[in-house]
Amino acid sequence: MIVDCAIYTHGHRTEGPEDLSDALDEARAAGGFVWIGLYEPSEREFDLVTEEFGLHPLAVEDALKAHQRPKLEVYADSLFMVLKPVVYEPKGDTVSAGEVMVFVGDAFVVTVRHGEGSPLAAVRHRLEEEPEMLGKGPTAVLYAISDATVDHYLEVATELQTDLEELEAEVFSPGGGGSRNTASRIYTFKRQILEFRRATVPLALPLTRLAGTGQFGGGLPFVDDKARPFFRDVNDHLARVNESVEGLDRLVSDILSAHLAQMSVRQNDDMRKISAWAAMAAVPTMIAGVYGMNFDHMPELHWLWAYPVVIVLMASLEVLLYRQFKRRGWL
Repeated sequence: MIVDCAIYTHGHRTEGPEDLSDALDEARAAGGFVWIGLYEPSEREFDLVTEEFGLHPLAVEDALKAHQRPKLEVYADSLFMVLKPVVYEPKGDTVSAGEVMVFVGDAFVVTVRHGEGSPLAAVRHRLEEEPEMLGKGPTAVLYAISDATVDHYLEVATELQTDLEELEAEVFSPGGGGSRNTASRIYTFKRQILEFRRATVPLALPLTRLAGTGQFGGGLPFVDDKARPFFRDVNDHLARVNESVEGLDRLVSDILSAHLAQMSVRQNDDMRKISAWAAMAAVPTMIAGVYGMNFDHMPELHWLWAYPVVIVLMASLEVLLYRQFKRRGWL
């Protein structure tokens, strides 16, 4: 459905007419642009937008089906960009990603939102309070959406860093990390980072193209060349996010390996203790087994002090074994 439709002339908003073709004509005549926002539109709802703005069918298919990687594609009549805003839920320590598709033309911007966590409403409101920036045209809208999305990535990365520090303290605390759920929590956390990476890492190439750096130094249609420094700033922020995410991923892998090593050491300690107690139990068992056999001729069988001597011998051997195992750290 259409969430919002407005014409912006010299940075100031006027409500757009119901007929989208009239809105586009009015925007072009006034030297402004029309911005249409849609939320999870159906194919029938999007057909009118496609027809009036001449959107490419492949880009329309991506916008309708969603589940796309962040990307930037150039068509004859428009520029198509996909971003994945993320939402961090502190209660469940989970990261979920939505999708924002942006069509940019000579005098129009069409945004399509899927899922939650989209910054579009806040971006539109902020731009309307800054007419000078909004007066730069569709390029300003594309920049503002990209900037808001990446800035929120920084906030999510900070939250994940805090959660990782808490998990790290739990695993390496004295006597900690022994819970059966610890490995599951670490793996779940790694899955959240993977979800975050899917949103941030592929976005580097589109922003590099918009910034006009490296091998993608050529200009893009429908994007003002004067906006390149601003996109470079967004790209720098994204690079910080990706470095942070990469570091988080490595740390989580190291924490998981350390936890598994701790569990292995604990199991070895338990096995050594069990073996030590089994060895101590074997000595009196062996002696008792010998005297339990039905033989007439046995050493000191009829001696008066035979029983006390055997008991003292077993106790002495037990004390000797206990001291040896204790000295070696088995008990």
